[in-house]
Amino acid sequence: MTVWAEDEHRLGLIPIHRRVWAPRGQRPTAPGVRRYQWLYVYGVVQPTTGDSWWCLLPSMRTDAMSAALAAFARDAGIDETHRVVLVWDGAGAHTSTDLLVPDGIDLVPLPPYSPELQPAERLWPLVDEAVANRSFADLDALEAVLVERCRTLRADRVTIHDLTCYHWWPADAPQAIAG
Repeated sequence: MTVWAEDEHRLGLIPIHRRVWAPRGQRPTAPGVRRYQWLYVYGVVQPTTGDSWWCLLPSMRTDAMSAALAAFARDAGIDETHRVVLVWDGAGAHTSTDLLVPDGIDLVPLPPYSPELQPAERLWPLVDEAVANRSFADLDALEAVLVERCRTLRADRVTIHDLTCYHWWPADAPQAIAG
């Protein structure tokens, strides 16, 4: 059995501004237009190995969470015999009675107001790097950049492991061997 952590992050057409260097006497520019359209990045990470799984969806509702869990289970080969523990926070979509949890995923909620315990929270500055100080014409342009960033992060297991594997995070239990 393996232990994974899941979280979501909202990004939109309102730019994320960061400090930048500029020549002395000149003001740095960071273009942006305030438009309230959003994409949600769903990130699932296995801190002990640095494996990650990413999904972009237009909302953070219960139906979207159910779809994300189903896609994660399918892609990770999770079923009754290949189980995972998924640690997550208490967001509204996580606590709904309408949430459809695939077989093989056992959910473990974190205590309220404890983001410091969530390894997946540490993924978001890495995701934000690709969009900081940039303006996007529409959600399609933002999505293209985020898809490429998520692919890059998925391939960089060392960085993900180093950032998310807390010293107290449980080691994965050995898989039972059928005899």
